[in-house]
Amino acid sequence: MNLVAHIWLFFIIAAAGAEKKNDGDDEWVHLPDNCEVCKFVSIEMKSAFEETGKTKEVIDRNYRFIDSKGAPPIKYVKSDLRFIEVVENVCQRLLEYNLHKERTGSNRFAKGMSETFSTLHGLVNKGVNVVMDIPYELWNETSAEVADLKKRCDVLVEQYEDVIEDWYKGSQEEDLTTYLCEKHVLKGKDAACLQEAWKPKKKGDQAAMAEDKKKKKKKQNQEGDRGTDSQKKKKKKRSKAPVDKTEEGGLSEEDVQPQVSLSGVKTEL
Repeated sequence: MNLVAHIWLFFIIAAAGAEKKNDGDDEWVHLPDNCEVCKFVSIEMKSAFEETGKTKEVIDRNYRFIDSKGAPPIKYVKSDLRFIEVVENVCQRLLEYNLHKERTGSNRFAKGMSETFSTLHGLVNKGVNVVMDIPYELWNETSAEVADLKKRCDVLVEQYEDVIEDWYKGSQEEDLTTYLCEKHVLKGKDAACLQEAWKPKKKGDQAAMAEDKKKKKKKQNQEGDRGTDSQKKKKKKRSKAPVDKTEEGGLSEEDVQPQVSLSGVKTEL
């Protein structure tokens, strides 16, 4: 390995070390602020509500009271049960995030492996001996920043549960990030991170590449379904065409070789 490769590897390892340092080192660890916490809580909460909003399940609320009359059935998508399940599990979803040190601002929190650690894993797979302050087994462990993001999510959800419930029951036409973050959690405070958006076009960005693959696969599946339907229609159309067959199910002798009239020609044996 030449000098340039050594220098390049040094910077990769240094960046990786920055992603996995302990909380006590403020130079390396940049914990999420209030804006970033609220941003990702609202993003994951919107995703959770979208996922749970596709069911047509109906909940029976007849609990056999003394008068044998309970509350009428209610759709799951409008029930308190759906709200409780989303709120109780939303913070756990944040542990799916990783720290992407090559990005800035709130964009450093994203799902998928970071470009830095993707490169390091690639080197290990090629047989390169990568020496770092942390053992290889801990490379994919939750970072201090993501752990703090989850912890502060728990606090925020508990503190603003009534606000979230008000949105759920009467203001869902308004974007949750605007309603929860701009109008309540960050009212009168810095909310600049809410406008930060990552453009996933950087070469080697594994999270972006994974998202692009997912979109391409979905598009191919949709095109495949349309193609299959088209083939079925064509096949069905062809099957309706009349075919002259013998009783045995095969083609008649005339279909194989049509008879030709030989007018005016006699043959003697």
